[in-house]
Amino acid sequence: FTFTYRTAMTERPKAPRRGSLSAMAVRAASLSFLLCSGRFHPAQAFAPRVRQRLRLTSSPLSTTFALRYDSSDENSNDASSTLSVKDFLSGIFRPTVLAASVAFATLSNQPAAFAEDANTSTLPAQSTSKTVGAPSKASAPPVFDEAWNLVKKYALDQSFHGQDWDEAYTKYSRGLDPSSTDEDRVMKATSNLVASLGDKYSRVLDKDAYARIQKFDLIGVGATLMPDPVTKEIIVGAPPVVNSAADQAGLKAGDAIIAVNGVDTAGRNAFDIIDQISEDPNAGTVTFSVRSGDERLKDLVMKREFLEVRNPVSYRISEKRPDGTKVGYVRIAEFNSLVKTRLESALRDLESQNVDAYVLDVRGNPGGAFQSAVEIAGLFMSDKLATDVVDGNGVDLEFRTSKDRAVVDEKHPLAIWVDGRSASASEVLAGALRDNCRAVVMGDTSFGKGLVQAVYGLKNGYGLVLTVARYLTPAGTDINKVGIVPDVSKEDALPSAPGFVPMIGSDTSRVDFKDVTQRMSMCSD
Repeated sequence: FTFTYRTAMTERPKAPRRGSLSAMAVRAASLSFLLCSGRFHPAQAFAPRVRQRLRLTSSPLSTTFALRYDSSDENSNDASSTLSVKDFLSGIFRPTVLAASVAFATLSNQPAAFAEDANTSTLPAQSTSKTVGAPSKASAPPVFDEAWNLVKKYALDQSFHGQDWDEAYTKYSRGLDPSSTDEDRVMKATSNLVASLGDKYSRVLDKDAYARIQKFDLIGVGATLMPDPVTKEIIVGAPPVVNSAADQAGLKAGDAIIAVNGVDTAGRNAFDIIDQISEDPNAGTVTFSVRSGDERLKDLVMKREFLEVRNPVSYRISEKRPDGTKVGYVRIAEFNSLVKTRLESALRDLESQNVDAYVLDVRGNPGGAFQSAVEIAGLFMSDKLATDVVDGNGVDLEFRTSKDRAVVDEKHPLAIWVDGRSASASEVLAGALRDNCRAVVMGDTSFGKGLVQAVYGLKNGYGLVLTVARYLTPAGTDINKVGIVPDVSKEDALPSAPGFVPMIGSDTSRVDFKDVTQRMSMCSD
């Protein structure tokens, strides 16, 4: 999630701390891995609120907003969302694929390999937009055109690394023709095109990598949902993952999803649908009422599968202090598709045992689904600004936590542990909790990844991971390449062993919860 203004802004107005009355209520979220999209704009995927930032230059305001959740996979640990009111509502999050669950989906800190060497991975979210502004004599295969167009519309860096994007089309498509059947050659050219952006996080994913990224699929059937830019209906935004439940059930890109588990999707956004499905996290199936073309409405019952997804949450009561304080220690290893339900279950269990002080350990956590970070923040605080996401055109939108979904008493002191390997979604969570005076950050300075990546499924089954936005903490802080500086150093409060070391690594005895309570109180005054 790094942010670089495309315009000649020398100073950015501070983001509102508690949210803005003028912000538009545009709830949106991703229905698959990363964030998918909301009810209108494809980029509207997770955003509860959107606002158009005033420009200080004469740059045009009519640009599509490409904010998404950050996407994470085996090659990268990064993470994305919504846009300008009209354009934003028309297609930013559109092909954001399953992975971030939301948000812009996955956040992580590992850069991708360079195009020439990358063993690319593929994501299935397909773009439904036509090529806009492509060279008039386009002569490359459709998938190359598709990737070129997505970069042109949604890249955070609208200077395209200082190159003319039309000329880049000509340069990297040289020797290709629209009828080319040599997929390896075509995808190498496409990878080189994306690599020319000079962004270590933007890359082409091959089909195997796309399958691996399903651990961020929040629905569990291998389908990416998004709003149709014309009809506003929720549709299947990309070809389902090969051999997934959605694929086997016959879902196709463009199919309209009229209802989910018998509840109409009309007038609802992706966040609403994900929340609905999450109400029964142990459900083995999900039913889509589907209209395909002119065919009659039919119900498809699909088995939910979260293959090879480990439980990312471990917890225990770490100590009972002489003053009666009962401390709960919770470790989050990554933000995958299981994290929200497993963490909520853990917190409810600890609350039932009268835990009244918490340590949330995200040391070594490279990130994952952006939406999960926002949702988890909502387990500790209700209706608060979690993060502010800004695209390459200066449009920003605010993500707020849900109302009345907090599990932990907001008066209970909370310490969050970070280190140099805590990145992306981990930093979204830490920044959200600290800037809202809900937690005190302890440990080492975090990794410093403030960029948002979107994952777009290409029509041939490959995927495009593209940096589309940057995020700011609720206080307006850009942490990219800087990280979150802790309030209390590792030497003063943390165990010497890392979090993955049993027992020793989770020793909470040095945390001064009276100091934590005082800091939280002073912050909120």
